[in-house]
Amino acid sequence: MSSSIATRQRLSEVRYEIRGELARRARDLEAQGRQLIKLNIGNPGAFGFRAPDHLQQAIADNIGRSDPYGHQQGLPEAREAIAAQQRARGAVNASADRVFIGNGVSELIDMSLRALLNPGDEVLLPSPDYPLWTAATLLNDGVAEHYPCEASNGFLPDPAQIESQITQRTRALVLINPNNPTGAVYPKALLEELVAVAARHRLLLMVDEIYDSIVYDDTPFQPLAQLAGDLPCLTFGGLSKVHRACGYRVGWVSLSGDVAQMRDYHHALDLLGALRLCANVPGQWAIPAALEGEDTITPLCQPGGRLHAARQAVIDACAASRWLNLSKPDGALYAFPGVDTKRLPGFDDHRFALDVLENADVLIVPGNSFNVPYRHHFRVTLLPEPEQIADVFGRIEQRLHVLADAPAAKRHVA
Repeated sequence: MSSSIATRQRLSEVRYEIRGELARRARDLEAQGRQLIKLNIGNPGAFGFRAPDHLQQAIADNIGRSDPYGHQQGLPEAREAIAAQQRARGAVNASADRVFIGNGVSELIDMSLRALLNPGDEVLLPSPDYPLWTAATLLNDGVAEHYPCEASNGFLPDPAQIESQITQRTRALVLINPNNPTGAVYPKALLEELVAVAARHRLLLMVDEIYDSIVYDDTPFQPLAQLAGDLPCLTFGGLSKVHRACGYRVGWVSLSGDVAQMRDYHHALDLLGALRLCANVPGQWAIPAALEGEDTITPLCQPGGRLHAARQAVIDACAASRWLNLSKPDGALYAFPGVDTKRLPGFDDHRFALDVLENADVLIVPGNSFNVPYRHHFRVTLLPEPEQIADVFGRIEQRLHVLADAPAAKRHVA
């Protein structure tokens, strides 16, 4: 009898419950005819949002020019539009030849870490984080060092804590701003402190700004590259969230800071970009249209806009809950509610997420999958209509009541 094929051992360390075990169970339930509300993925198109017409038209107008491979860094017109945006935001030495376009930011996160890390090198990552960052660090033979972003501090990091975790093997400091999963938006003064930490220890700054224009209640967004100045900095962005075009798979990374310091790293990225030939060409035609055209995201985030109303529905539901607390999201497309463990001792986020799926037809993401050491949070997306969000939290509240009435032993993982 043949044995099964052995898989890479490090995969056992990777968390990605956003599309993991619970999502697979959800597919089984749907196959049985169950109608589920799936709040696990920030996928605007699944909730009725569309990419703006001028992005669609740009692709249609250029589809006949999209058959050949493109340059490994991306279409020149697209890279220039990205560089112009970065220069307008104060990025030092941003230029088209320092921009790489990828099949979503996900591919570029993997490439950027592969170009940087030797076995055992350390990367400072937020906790909670978007778990792809931790996964890509581990799968490129790095060590993920998580710095805490506590709910008691609005999920903002503590520069002194970060600095205390730096060793001789630390290579990079990763920031996610606005943050996924918490919705925290980092103030300028905090970012200046984090830049100073990176400068003192000669760290590469890597900032995921995919949600850069999704902010609420006039919360200011501060691009990191402007503050980094000559310090080497990688800024990640794309069309998926701000422009509601996830399926286009268009992301980018812009290198800024001192050219000489980044020359070898730039060449390494170019080599990796060449090895995958090029990014999806048709979607790249939408980049200039997106960055130079009408702002279609701000109206959605302002009072009267759908995302603003959905966010308020989550805030209201958590405020009315007997069990939930919330650090209100100032940006991005998510909320990260916590459960009061004084009222519900022994609460387990994964077990609860499975219960909500099986008994309330709602798919949420347990907080521990975002690389935190606790198990009393969960993530939901803000993409549904406000009325549906209110319905979802009514179901969640009902399951919390059921859990509260259950024997304490049943609140723990079996």
